[in-house]
Amino acid sequence: MIMTEEQMQYPIGKFKSPVSYTTEDIRKWTATIRELPGRLRQSIITLNEKQLDTSYRTGGWTLRQVVHHVADSHMNCLIRFKLALTEENPTIKPYEEADWALLADYRMPVEPSLKMLEGIHLRWVALLETLTEEQWNRTFVHPASGETIQLKKALAVYAWHSKHHLAQVTETIKKF
Repeated sequence: MIMTEEQMQYPIGKFKSPVSYTTEDIRKWTATIRELPGRLRQSIITLNEKQLDTSYRTGGWTLRQVVHHVADSHMNCLIRFKLALTEENPTIKPYEEADWALLADYRMPVEPSLKMLEGIHLRWVALLETLTEEQWNRTFVHPASGETIQLKKALAVYAWHSKHHLAQVTETIKKF
């Protein structure tokens, strides 16, 4: 099956905000966060340098850049969770993802980012598994959108983000 440009960009579809947040949803999203580092490593372990430098779509990032991006993005998210848990509705610091993807460290081997993801996700899951309902309702403000985001919604977004980028990688690999 040939994928459209939008399907290649969003192989699992765009994020849709949940109507409600159940304990089961939080458990599933936490499991997604827990499993991502291993699943991402397994998906790319046999790739050579040329394959890692393949874009997942025309004009899109290379698989190498995707791996580095996921590490940076999830590192930022862990910090956002900690800020929301220790400050009252903090305004987080956004970053220019596309500009970060052009920095020299995005041309490095992927192993350092895979190791980062493993450590970040171990710590993140340890934190997620201890949150109370009151803590899940804590918020931060994203200055780019002005949106106040509850931690439970942030978890839903990053579970989607995990599956989104993993699918970009796995769908690209199918073409090799």
